Amino acid sequence: MAERNIIVVGTSSGGIDALIKMVQGLPVGFPASVFVVCHIPPGGRSVLPDILSRSGKLLATHAQAGEHFQPGQIYVAPPDRHMLLAPDGRIQLTRGARENHHRPAVDPLFRSAARYYGSRVIGVILTGALYNGTAGLLAIRAAGGLAVVQDPSDALVAAMPQNAVDIAGADHLVSAVELAPLLTRLIKTSIGAPGGDGMDPIETMPEVVEQDMAKQIANRRRGDVSVLTCPECGGSLWQVDQALPRFRCHVGHAYNGEALLADQTLALEAALWTAVRGFREKAVLSRQLEAVERGKGNLEAADRFREQAEQSSQYGELILKHVLHAEPVNGAGPGDPDVQDSTP
Repeated sequence: MAERNIIVVGTSSGGIDALIKMVQGLPVGFPASVFVVCHIPPGGRSVLPDILSRSGKLLATHAQAGEHFQPGQIYVAPPDRHMLLAPDGRIQLTRGARENHHRPAVDPLFRSAARYYGSRVIGVILTGALYNGTAGLLAIRAAGGLAVVQDPSDALVAAMPQNAVDIAGADHLVSAVELAPLLTRLIKTSIGAPGGDGMDPIETMPEVVEQDMAKQIANRRRGDVSVLTCPECGGSLWQVDQALPRFRCHVGHAYNGEALLADQTLALEAALWTAVRGFREKAVLSRQLEAVERGKGNLEAADRFREQAEQSSQYGELILKHVLHAEPVNGAGPGDPDVQDSTP
């Protein structure tokens, strides 16, 4: 019989204190794997695994891409990476698009757990702001999993648990200190009938996007909103219902197809130069911070800034070499996807 042996936890503001209270009560030999997403600035250094390991009896580590997860261990999403669960018992880390301004974000973890592990999953929402984790908790409950939410009155920031309760609902509403005893009981209970497939509707959107892109290429979106945006104001473009591709945004900017392509190419080239400038500035600032930290004797922080500087310099040079300074192919400009590097 399947067991509830996967616990996914999402938190934000005030979450470290709530997580400490939770892990303090989890016993040695806890027969479930625990996955934690706590919102962290992308350039920051996370010491959360060290804090959790010191606070409780279970080992906490930053998740590693491709590793098999084990019961009795806590896996923390590293900075600037979404943590996902794969169907083969492994962890995936990605630099996918931010969700609700965050990477790592709570919802991607919850969605992947619901999709592949269904009723084996217990989703936990702790203190934090806005609606983070609410959609993921909906997916878990739809797949037959359980929802555990910190009592908003017990949370440092009540919005995240309160929104989860109001929209997704909760099977259990408890204080932070009650989490460990509750989770210990829940993983011993039998699992009922399986729920749905755990597929969040947002996961089907890439297919919808591809279908819309294909219709645009086939010139079958005439008289409808196109998949293109106005180079001047960034608004959506409607395609005129004629065989000749013509477009107009809602404030009045109008283009025929060739004029739109020309303006898009100029805008894209400008964006690429902006990216190069941004990477160079990030490299310079990172080097400055590296020197400051090295002067203080903070070698670990200095090395982290050095790595960011080297990465930023590399990315900027890649854009210069392979796009902006590449020889055009068939007359294409730097904004054309067919541009290739002419160097051996």
